[in-house]
Amino acid sequence: MPETGDAAPDFTAPLANGDIEEFTLSDRLEDEAPIVLAFFPGAFTGVCTTEMCTFQDRLAAFNDLDASVYGVSRDSPFTLNEFREQNDLEFGLISDYNKEIIDDYGLSMDFADLGVYGVAKRSVFVVDADGEIAYSWVSDDPGVEPDYDEVEAAVEELA
Repeated sequence: MPETGDAAPDFTAPLANGDIEEFTLSDRLEDEAPIVLAFFPGAFTGVCTTEMCTFQDRLAAFNDLDASVYGVSRDSPFTLNEFREQNDLEFGLISDYNKEIIDDYGLSMDFADLGVYGVAKRSVFVVDADGEIAYSWVSDDPGVEPDYDEVEAAVEELA
């Protein structure tokens, strides 16, 4: 699992942004850093919806700091576009349908009692323009949301 100061694992994945396009982290860093990657277990679930809506509510603050916010989950890009639309999310959601990003970041968790395996632990990484992780937070409890003020402060330090 990468930690603060480590190079962020690069990836290319589908981006649900109303359409579906390709997203490569390293290609976005020059124009969009710092980049907030908010991993969540699954769209249309209670805490995940609350978390993504909270990032939406705070999006203006991140925009003021010239930062970009992206959600990341195992859901398909089609599901993520519907999730974006139903929750009026203005930021893109990255589909890690094949679980490659989750594995590269060491974030895989299971809900064995539900028969759900290999979803993302709720976590947040802030990646700076050099591709380094400037902030990381990972929870083993999917019911716990990140400290949004802490994430914003980490972005502010890079501004």
